[in-house]
Amino acid sequence: MSEEKPVTSRKDRPTGSMHVGDADFDVNDPAYEMDATWGEVCTACCVRTPVEWAFGLFGIAAVLFFLYFFLLGLDLLGNGAKVMGGCAAGALFGDDMNPIAGLMVGIVATVLLQSSSTTTSIVVSLVGADTVTVKQGIFMIMGANIGTSVTNTIVAMGHMGDGDQLERAFAGATVHDMFNFLSVAILLPVEAATGYLFHLTEALTTNFKAQDGEKWEGPVVKLVSPLASRIIMVNKKVAGDIASGKSTCDTYYPNNGTISCEDYSDPLTCKSGLLACDTKADVPFCPAFFDPEATESVDRTSGVCAFIIGLILLFICLFALVKILQRIMMGASTRVLYKATNINGYLAILIGAGITILVQSSSITTSVLTPLVGVGALRLEQMLPLTLGANIGTTVTGFLAALLGNKNGMQVALAHLFFNITGIVIWYPVPFMRNIPLNAARALGRSTRLFRGFPLIYIAVAFIAMPLVFLGISYLFSDGNSGLTALGSIIVIILALAIIYTGYFCKYQGGSEKCTECLVTREKRNNAVSNLPDDMEWLKAKVRELSEHTGLSVDEEAGADEASDETEPPKEEDA
Repeated sequence: MSEEKPVTSRKDRPTGSMHVGDADFDVNDPAYEMDATWGEVCTACCVRTPVEWAFGLFGIAAVLFFLYFFLLGLDLLGNGAKVMGGCAAGALFGDDMNPIAGLMVGIVATVLLQSSSTTTSIVVSLVGADTVTVKQGIFMIMGANIGTSVTNTIVAMGHMGDGDQLERAFAGATVHDMFNFLSVAILLPVEAATGYLFHLTEALTTNFKAQDGEKWEGPVVKLVSPLASRIIMVNKKVAGDIASGKSTCDTYYPNNGTISCEDYSDPLTCKSGLLACDTKADVPFCPAFFDPEATESVDRTSGVCAFIIGLILLFICLFALVKILQRIMMGASTRVLYKATNINGYLAILIGAGITILVQSSSITTSVLTPLVGVGALRLEQMLPLTLGANIGTTVTGFLAALLGNKNGMQVALAHLFFNITGIVIWYPVPFMRNIPLNAARALGRSTRLFRGFPLIYIAVAFIAMPLVFLGISYLFSDGNSGLTALGSIIVIILALAIIYTGYFCKYQGGSEKCTECLVTREKRNNAVSNLPDDMEWLKAKVRELSEHTGLSVDEEAGADEASDETEPPKEEDA
C-alpha cells in the first residue's frame, strides 16, 4: 500500500489523485485498484496504543457534543423559518391550483417552513378537511420533496473555507436535489396525464378507517427539543389554520395588534401568536423570545434572531466537526475509509430510511451526512442511496398525521411514499440511470471551483426565484381573466425564446466557454489578491537570501540598481 502524504491544496496534487482529510492517494497507483479488506479496516480501527485509544474516545465525545448543538442549530433554524414564513406559507395553499402551481406551492412552502414534514402534515390535514383535493395534494407533496433539500444545501456552504471540501459537500447535498428534480420531471407529467398515483392510492385506501392515537416523537426530538423550546417555540397551528381559511395572521393579534392576555404580568395566561408557551409541560413555561406585549413584527423579528442563531450554531459546529473528523482520520488510508463506508446500496437505503424515521426529518439526516461527504469519509455513490432512504423515511410523518384523519389524507400520504419508491425504481437500480443524478451533482460541485459563491446563486434560483416565477405564471393562467391569460402567454413565449437563445449561445457560439473563462479569471484574480500578503513575504525572504549571498544590504543593492539605471546609456528605441 502506497504511503500517503499531506497536501496543502488541490494544485499540489498529482493528476488522478484523491484527497481525504489531509491524506492524498494516487488513483493511478495499482494499489488503489485493489480494495482494502475488512481485516485492514479492523486493524486500522482497533489496533491502537493506549494514547491513541484515549485520543479516539475524546474525539468521539467531542463529535457527539458538537453534533448535539449542530442538531440544536438545525432546530432553531427550522423554528425561526416557521415563525418568519408561517403566515406566508399558510396563505400559499388554495383550493384552485393546476399541477404546476401545486408543485411550486409545495416548494415555496417547504423552503419557508424549512421542513417537508410540516408541509406534508399541513397538506394531509387540508386534504382530510376537503379544503384541497387529493390530486392537488399529490402535486404539493412532489414540491415538498424538492423544497426539503434546501437545508443540507445551506449546510454545505459551511465548507466555503476549503475548495476541496466545498466541492464534495455541495455535490453530496445537491445529489438529493437532482434525484428529486429528475423524479418530478418524469412523474409530474405522467401523473397529470394518467393519474397513476391517484388511482393506485385510491385502490389501496378503499377500506381505510381512522385510528385513535397520539403523535409519536423520535428520540432525537426528545433530546434536542427541551433546550430549543427554552429559546423559541412555534405556534404550529398558524400555517394550517391560515391554509384552511379558519383564520388570518391578524387573528392571532386581536388586542390592538398584540396578543391577548388575561394578565400581562403572567405570560402563561396569554394566547399564542406566532410564538407559543409550553402549557402542557410538568412545569409550564414560556421561551426566552416570548413577549406578552409582542406584535406580529416583533414575533417575526424573534424568528429572524432564532434563524440567525441557528445558522451561527450550524457553521460553528460544522467547523468543529470537520476539524475533529480530519484529526481522527489523519493518516488513515483512503482505501480503508472507503471500505468501511462501502455498504450495499439497497442496505444503505434501508439505513437512511431507519435513521430518518428515528429523527423524523430527512433534512436532519442529509444535513448530518453532508459534512461526512465534505471531509471525504463518505463517497457520493454512498450518499445517494442514503438520501433515497431518507426520502422514504420522511413519509412516516405524513402517515402518522393521516392515521388520525380520513381516507383522503391517507391517500395523499401513500402517494408521497409511492412517488419516492417510483423515483428510486427509475433512477437507482440501473447503473446508467443512477449516474445521471450523480454526474449532475458532480457538475454542480465542480462549479464551486469556478465561483465560491455559486451555492448562494443556486439556492436563490432553484428554491426561490424559479418557483416564484412559475407560480406567478400559473396563477395568470388559472385566474380566469382573459387579459391575464394573454399576459401569461406573452411571458411564457419570452421565457421560451430566452431559454432557446441561451442554449444556442452556450452550445454553438461558445457561450459556455466564455462564461467559464470569465469565472476562472475572476477566481484567479481573487486568489491572487488573497495570496498577495503571503507572496510578498516570500519575495522579501528571497531578497534577504540574495542580500546574504551577495554580501550587500537591501538598501545598498537598491542604491546600486538606481545608480546603474542612471549611468546606463539610452537604448535606440528609447532615443
